Amino acid sequence: MRRVSAGAAVTAALGLAACSTPHLFGSRSANVPDPSKAASVSVNGYLWRAALDTLSFMPLASADPYGGVIITDWYINPEKPDERLKCTVYILDSRLRADGLNVSVFKQTKDAAGGWVDAPVAAQTETDIENAILTRARQFRLSNIKG
Repeated sequence: MRRVSAGAAVTAALGLAACSTPHLFGSRSANVPDPSKAASVSVNGYLWRAALDTLSFMPLASADPYGGVIITDWYINPEKPDERLKCTVYILDSRLRADGLNVSVFKQTKDAAGGWVDAPVAAQTETDIENAILTRARQFRLSNIKG
């Protein structure tokens, strides 16, 4: 059996006592989450980088690397100024898998008055973007393995 030194026992006791004492800047508020209890969400780094790289031609509205969500702003193709696209990418897994990725594409076209109205998007468009992201993620992974 191993003996614990008195110093280690005191340090451990003080550490445990500190858990129940108010913090330096006051006690924790009930509406402030405790970071030690936060659910850990991990996102595949290759998918994350590949999604940002694949959609780099579109303006970025929001990117949450902890939640795995990328939202672009509206993009107008100079060759089709009467339509615009927006994407939301969800990275759902920490593994590099096809089902760990979900892409939603939104499209709007100009009406006769010049206002933007929602338009349908071909399902293949979302699949094509997902495949492009997956291909790029595999390229990133292979370049790290070889390097």
